[in-house]
Amino acid sequence: MKILVVGGGGREHALVWKIAQSPRVQEIYCAPGNAGIQEHAQCVEIEAEDISGLLRFAKKNEIDLTVVGPEAPLVAGIVDLFQEAGLKIFGPTKRAAELEGSKDYSKRLMRRHAIPTADFNAFDNLERARGFLETSTFPTVVKADGLAAGKGVIICHTREEAFEAVKVIMQERAFGNAGNRVVIEEFMTGQEASVLMFVDRNTISPMPAAQDHKPIGEGDTGPNTGGMGAYSPTRFVHKRLEAQIEREILIPIVHAMNREDRPYSGVLYAGLMLTGEGAKVLEFNCRFGDPETQPLLMRMKSDIVDILLAVAEQKLEEVPPVEWDDRPAVCVVLASGGYPGSYTKGYPITGLKEANAVEGVVVFHAGTRMRGSSVITSGGRVLGVTALGDTLEQAIARCYEAVGKINFEGVTFRSDIAAKAI
Repeated sequence: MKILVVGGGGREHALVWKIAQSPRVQEIYCAPGNAGIQEHAQCVEIEAEDISGLLRFAKKNEIDLTVVGPEAPLVAGIVDLFQEAGLKIFGPTKRAAELEGSKDYSKRLMRRHAIPTADFNAFDNLERARGFLETSTFPTVVKADGLAAGKGVIICHTREEAFEAVKVIMQERAFGNAGNRVVIEEFMTGQEASVLMFVDRNTISPMPAAQDHKPIGEGDTGPNTGGMGAYSPTRFVHKRLEAQIEREILIPIVHAMNREDRPYSGVLYAGLMLTGEGAKVLEFNCRFGDPETQPLLMRMKSDIVDILLAVAEQKLEEVPPVEWDDRPAVCVVLASGGYPGSYTKGYPITGLKEANAVEGVVVFHAGTRMRGSSVITSGGRVLGVTALGDTLEQAIARCYEAVGKINFEGVTFRSDIAAKAI
């Protein structure tokens, strides 16, 4: 088979790394890829949002299956485009991807179908949003409605902070058109968890739970990022909670999408808050999470190509249950100094070979590219150092041992990934 992976981040490196292990695969292409991906695939200079260019490439190179990593091309309709051309592609259609593309739509869908989530209101007018905040209780959460690379969520502890958040999103346009509308929702407390599942409209195959660490700072402080680290499985999601999540969230959302004529196929990611009343949905994402994908695929024992192809062909029920390694995996993200704000690119990265030599470790590239024979930084999140261990403590130790061998100007990372689970 010839497979095309769309994207160039850590999630896509993990996907390419896992796909490359399949005996069914002869050639892998990745658009646009990165410095790490090129070790396993041929990188193609087509941006992930150039869906027409990707279609032309897939036709010309007779691609058997395209796997879409990022959310933007999904929301733009890449799946519809490929399917109309008779090409197999893994991911949801444009109408189904609105589940992530619009938080307002997602929240209203959950309200209509009684899927547990925080109470909310949405506004496309700055003054009306401010007026609502005048009578709100705090803390509260202000979210940009559209895609904001995981950064459009602001927790506000005071009315003044909320006013400023609405201004930043709607007036200053910090997240561009994603801020045409804001969602203001009830603040929930508890542990967060991520549960991803393979879906092919009618059949679901949940993956083990993971836990992301979105804030930039130790102890979950500072602004939100795309994710500073993750681990799987999380001890906070026990068997009884797993059953509640499947019964009240995973199965109902698939039925809801079918009833609203938006049948869902691909990976569906439920970001959850584990409250005293059970799990509630923070958000749905229409693709593999980043950095959750890195530890999850380290733990996957099955051939991922069998699963991806079955989903694309609507035959998931015919595939044997996915097998998972019982051992835990941890991913620590190394980011550029200044991220998630402004940062400088182009710094050489040292220690990659030494880090990859640590037992149980794979260093997944995100914001990297080649300059001559050197790997240099080219993004906010640069690397995802990921490790398997017999215990969570061992996985953490291996991960940070490898992190200690890598260096680049301004490197920053959290030293407490997975610590809350110990």
